[in-house]
Amino acid sequence: MKALCVSDKVVSWLYSPAVLTKAEGVDVIFGCGDLPYYYLEYLVSMLNVPMFYVHGNHDSEREYTPSGEAITGPGGGVDLDGRVQEVNGLLVAGLQGSIRYKSEGTFQHTDLEMWVKAYKLAPRLLMNHIFKGRALDVLIAHSPPLGIHNGSDHVHRGFAAFLWLMRTFKPRYLIHGHHHVYRLSEQTVTLYFDTIVNNIYPYKILDIPERRYYVPSRTEDGTEKL
Repeated sequence: MKALCVSDKVVSWLYSPAVLTKAEGVDVIFGCGDLPYYYLEYLVSMLNVPMFYVHGNHDSEREYTPSGEAITGPGGGVDLDGRVQEVNGLLVAGLQGSIRYKSEGTFQHTDLEMWVKAYKLAPRLLMNHIFKGRALDVLIAHSPPLGIHNGSDHVHRGFAAFLWLMRTFKPRYLIHGHHHVYRLSEQTVTLYFDTIVNNIYPYKILDIPERRYYVPSRTEDGTEKL
């Protein structure tokens, strides 16, 4: 499955007819947050493929269309926060938002709140493991896991609950944004136990195979840079 993954920044060539050639053959769009709804809707309308997304900490609770209609998410997309869905044969789940850094903010969560959200996913993931032979293929998030692709400030710190989800349910991929990347030398892909953690800011086109990849040897803490 070929996935166009986007987060945090409107990319000019994606927001133009050039997307038809440069993203040709894409099967699905994954939105990792902090993007205007009109941008995501444009991608859906141009590529004519399903879109699944989570909100980022800078997303508005509602945006207004030119006609004045209030919308809480991009048209044509599915909000995956706290949900598991089968997408082109792959099991995909989503967890929205960032670490809480101010008193108000719908798409900000304390560590405890994210642990609760992660635990609520567990029954469905266990059922997947029993009936489908695997719990999860792809976890879509706005924030990274704690200690992997984090920023130097509190706002861009990741969630410990994501580490537990990866160790316990072994998704193939965790795809996230939130931490902006400005240097080509910055690490954006890391192996944590059986999961490839990929910072896709501001976009990446990923080929996600149907079968599991070969897992190389790992360090004692389960982390290996690819």
